[in-house]
Amino acid sequence: MLKIETLTSKDQATFLQKKEISEFLFVQLEQYGDPIDHILKCLDYALNQAEDKGGFVVMAREAGEIAGAVVVNKTGMSGYIPENILVYIAVDASQRGKGVGKTLMQTVIDFAQGDIALHVEPDNPAKKLYEKLGFSNKYLEMRLKK
Repeated sequence: MLKIETLTSKDQATFLQKKEISEFLFVQLEQYGDPIDHILKCLDYALNQAEDKGGFVVMAREAGEIAGAVVVNKTGMSGYIPENILVYIAVDASQRGKGVGKTLMQTVIDFAQGDIALHVEPDNPAKKLYEKLGFSNKYLEMRLKK
C-alpha cells in the first residue's frame, strides 16, 4: 500500500532525508537525470526557509522505501511565469505502470498554489501522463549555454 508524504520548508528536512531523496532521484531518473549535486541544490532550494526560496517534495513510499518522488520549486513569480516549476519526478523502475506517477502528479497539482510548469524530453514516456493531466506545450524552450 502506497503512503504519500509531503515535505515543505516547515518540516525542516534533515540531511539524511535529502540524501535519501537525491540518491533515489539520481538512480531512477536514468538518462533524464542530473548529477547528484544538482539534485541536492534543487532540494535545498525547495526546502529552504528563506523568503525568496521554497517549494515542496512529494514522495510515495511502499514498505518504507521510496517508490516515487517529485521536487517542486517556487519561482517567486506569477502570471507571465508559473508560480511553480516541477524540477524532478521519478518512479522506481519496479513501480512503473502501477499508477504511482499519476498519484504523485495529482498530489502535486492539488498541493501547489498557482500554476505549474515542467520540462519533459519529447521521447520521455511520461509526456503522455502530463498531457492527460492537463499540461500543454505552448512554447518551445530555447537555452543559451555559456
